[in-house]
Amino acid sequence: MKIFFLIISYLCGSLPFSFIVPWLKGVDIRKVGSGNVGGTNVLRALGPKYGAICISLDFLKSFVPVFVARMIFGINSWIPYLCLIFAVLGHNYSIFLKFKGGKGVSSTLGGYFALRPLLGIIFLIVWFPVELATKYVSLASLLGMLISAIMGFFIDVKAGITFLILFVFSAYKHRTNIKRLIEGTENKTDFLSLIKKGHMKSE
Repeated sequence: MKIFFLIISYLCGSLPFSFIVPWLKGVDIRKVGSGNVGGTNVLRALGPKYGAICISLDFLKSFVPVFVARMIFGINSWIPYLCLIFAVLGHNYSIFLKFKGGKGVSSTLGGYFALRPLLGIIFLIVWFPVELATKYVSLASLLGMLISAIMGFFIDVKAGITFLILFVFSAYKHRTNIKRLIEGTENKTDFLSLIKKGHMKSE
């Protein structure tokens, strides 16, 4: 049964919503913007409405299986944490996209709220001011994940270890972003401007 939950978590994580939603609009997200199959690229390419849909679905596809595993096995079991790792692996290396995928930020955040909501809140507290100040989504995401992982050790060692592993996964997927951050050539995303533009278009 435990292996079954891990497999289901991987398959849920593999659901490529950030590919499917743009595809339904006639857009291959792999060929526009950064080419990343993730909510931020959808946000840039299709606007805040579809970006929010994809980010929410990527959040839920890890939140749901991990939350169910937590309810069945309990928060003191390793199984819900392993389910989160498998869900994020599914997102990053989707079986439906020839083992390619996104960078795992929204899916990791879904796991935060399924297991340790306080760490999810800490992530957002870090993410929003960093992104608004720098316009670097990658920097905000990595800092949010790192600080949340560190704080996880003060709550539960399992949480700290799991979230540190997920930070390493995401840092690896963000390696080109990190290189551009160092070089000063990283793409900026002004969320407030995108939201305002999306609001004006809907009026």
